Parts: sequence; structure tokens; C-alpha cells
Amino acid sequence: MARRGDLTEEEVKIVRKKLTDEEAFSKFVRECQLKNLRPSTIEFYNNEFKAVKRSLVEMEIDKDVIELKKQDFEKLILHLKEEIKIVSINTRIRALSAFFNYLYRVRAVTPNPMKNIRQLRDRRRVIETLEDDEIIRLTKFMKKQKSFVGERDLVIFLVMLDTGIRLSESVGIKVEDVRKNKLIIRDTKNLNERVVYPSKKVQACLENYIKIRGNLSHDYLIINRDNEPLKTRSIQTRFEKYKAEVGLEKQFSPHILRHTYAKRHFKWNGCFFIGSIIRSQ
Repeated sequence: MARRGDLTEEEVKIVRKKLTDEEAFSKFVRECQLKNLRPSTIEFYNNEFKAVKRSLVEMEIDKDVIELKKQDFEKLILHLKEEIKIVSINTRIRALSAFFNYLYRVRAVTPNPMKNIRQLRDRRRVIETLEDDEIIRLTKFMKKQKSFVGERDLVIFLVMLDTGIRLSESVGIKVEDVRKNKLIIRDTKNLNERVVYPSKKVQACLENYIKIRGNLSHDYLIINRDNEPLKTRSIQTRFEKYKAEVGLEKQFSPHILRHTYAKRHFKWNGCFFIGSIIRSQ
């Protein structure tokens, strides 16, 4: 019989040394680092990979992740439907697809078991945003604290609400990036620097904050009580605290500010709105 085309799965196993899950994932991470992906993206892949390993144990599937076939992933998805939300399942599918696309590209697996695995249909939900009165309540509460943390949180809140920048972008701002009527955003998701233009009210808040921040050994704008750069998780925790103390019934997170900005920006054709809302506060 003539020998043409790719090796069969059995032949591949014979000629190719078997990778462990840990070795395969290590190679994948190295590839991500060579592509200069953000550390948070690599951490996302790591968390999703560990979650899949835990699910295999729960399902009593005695296989490594890299040994899984299409039917195994279908069983995994059906299992996850009983455990987590559709949006979380789709997140896991995206991570697995990226992992196996890489393994297939370097011929570590043949065929690609994720090739025909599609994300699940999900109902599109209305995205919550902040109303004027909620913005005012939060602004008043932060101001009443009369503390460095309160002033810092107010600046984070107003800058994100006024410009639509991401949480990860806000913690990457340095003092030198604040230039009168504009902010230079360097630590972006796609690595393309951009400029945003805060309103005059927010510019004034930034100027006051920089004065009380003072001169430090580093140039990061947003800092904690120990004068160290603030972590994104710390901001998320602070927002959760404000939600409880102000008594907001809806979700309140840094990403909600981005959605609020987008809604207002579209509604008012790009005009600034923060100054008019909080001018008298």
C-alpha cells in the first residue's frame, strides 16, 4: 500500500515523544511570552487550564488534557453547563482553543480536537450603567472621607468614568503622563499608546491629587497607603466596599464605569458630561 499524507494517530504516538500537560503548557506560555502577551492574559490561560484539570477529576476522566479528543470536550461542556454560567464556559472554550491551536501548529497534537468546538449561544443581557444620581452619591461619599485613600479613589472613579479607560490602564498611568488637558495611556491591551482628554473638572482633581501624592521613588500615579503602585485587585475591592456602603443595588465595578462612559459618550455625541453632573458637589 502506498504511503501518502499525514501519519495516523497511532503512528504519531510511535514516532513522537509524549508530552506531559505541564510540558505542553510550559511551551505554550513561552510562546505567549515571545508574542509579548500581557501577564494578566497568561495568568488567565493558567487559571483556565487548572480549572479544566479539576473538571477532569470531577468527571473521573483519567486522561491528560493534551490526550483529550473532541468527544471528551463535548462531555466537558455538558458537565460545565451544570456547574457554571454560559459566559464562563465560553471563556474556557476560548482558552482551550488558543492552547490547542498552538499545539496543533507545532505538531504536538494531530488532529486538533478543538477545531470544531464552538462557543455556546447565550442570551445577550442589558449591561448595567450608572445613573446621574448614583454618580453623585458615590462622589459625595468618597469626598466625605477626607483621606488620601478617598481622594485617590475619587480620582480613579472620575478618570475612568470621564475617559472610558480600562482598570489595567489606570494603574499603569505615571505622573509624567498627566499633561494638562490630556492623559497619555501607555499600558494598553493592544500595546498601542493613545491619548484621552479629561474634562476640566477631572483635570482639577488630578492636579490636587498629584500635589498630595508628593514626590516618590517611582513615577506611578495611583499608589496605596505605603506609597507603592496600586494593584488592580485593590481597586476592585475598594469598589465592592463603596457598593455596600452607598447601598447600590446594581453591580458596581471598574468595568461598569467603562460601559457608563460608552453609553453617555454615544448619547451626547462625544460631549463631556462628568463636569456638569458633579460641578456642584
